[in-house]
Order: sequence, then C-alpha cells, then structure tokens
Amino acid sequence: MAAENKATNITWHEGHVTREERGALLKQEGTTIWFTGLSGSGKSTIAFTLEHALVQRGHLAYVLDGDNIRHGLNKNLGFSAADREENIRRIGEVAKLFADAGLITMTSFISPYRKDRDLVRQLHAAGKLAFVEVHVSTPITTCEQRDPKGLYKKARAGELKNFTGIDDPYEEPLVPELTIDATSTSPQEAAALLLEYLEKQGILGKE
Repeated sequence: MAAENKATNITWHEGHVTREERGALLKQEGTTIWFTGLSGSGKSTIAFTLEHALVQRGHLAYVLDGDNIRHGLNKNLGFSAADREENIRRIGEVAKLFADAGLITMTSFISPYRKDRDLVRQLHAAGKLAFVEVHVSTPITTCEQRDPKGLYKKARAGELKNFTGIDDPYEEPLVPELTIDATSTSPQEAAALLLEYLEKQGILGKE
C-alpha cells in the first residue's frame, strides 16, 4: 500500500529551533530503537524496562506499541499484508518525528516484513536520525509456551488468521544493530545491554 501524497501546493517551512539545541536541552540525541520479533518474544517488556531505566537516568523516552497505536492512530487497519505495511509506515513516520524532537523512542511491533523495516530505516537515514534495530530473536517454541494472550493457541486452532509465525511469515533482520534472545536474557539484562550500546554510540549525555 504505497502512501500517496494528496497534500499539494504546500511549502515545508524549516523551524527556528535546531535539532542540536533540542539535544543540548535534553542531553541526548533523538533516536528510534526498533524492537522486532514474534508475538510473545518479550519486545514490549524489554522496551518498557528500557524506558523506565532511561527516565530514571534523566532521559526523555517513550514507547510506541500496540496499545497506543493500534487503538488510536491505526485503529482503521487490520492484519492483511497491505494493512501491516501501512501500519509500519505510519509508526515509522511518527517515530521519526519523535526522534527529530529529541526523544529516545522505542517501538514494539512484530513488524514481520523486512522491506517495511528497511523503509523506516531509510526514512531515518534521510533525516540524519539514529535508528537502532533490535531483533528479539526468542524462538517460537518459547513464545508459544509463554503465549500471554492465548493467541498461538487460537492460531493453531484455526480461530485466528494471518498470525505471524503460524500462517503468516516473519522475515528476520539480516544485520540488526543488536540481537537479544529473551529465553535466557532477562528484561533487566537486555535493558542494561541497550543502555551500554546507547552510551557507546554517544546517544546519551549530549551537552
């Protein structure tokens, strides 16, 4: 589903506050951390744990996930391939805006198709914004054992169609910045790994 630009005769106006000024104010570099993985892999738990850790350290962070996106901005989208593509495109654009505003934004979505995630990466690259893809590579056997919402059980019973990993594909990232298997890594350990990565990249502590 290609997004058509229906807004014509509109001029883009550059703001007077620079990205560097916002970064100095917040003491961080606006960044999108894109968590991708199967349902039940632990994406949201890690993202919210990281958000809490960042805020405790004085950084402005925010998680975009199904609860605040699927129930609002994208409530008119289903789970067909075309709707999944549009869902990720919109999330990518919102994350890009948040990153431009100086926030460290975590997104927690299955985002099963590689081309859709790559498009979001390209959006950030074009805007000279940091993009960190994190593959939460928890095996489907572990995800099914957890099955916190009972979705795998429904999918196996044929009650839920287009479910990623069962009757819809999941395309693993080829070169993610980080890979985390939540089978043996706790959310706290994963958050610590991510904090270390952000510090090494110079994303935290901007003056």
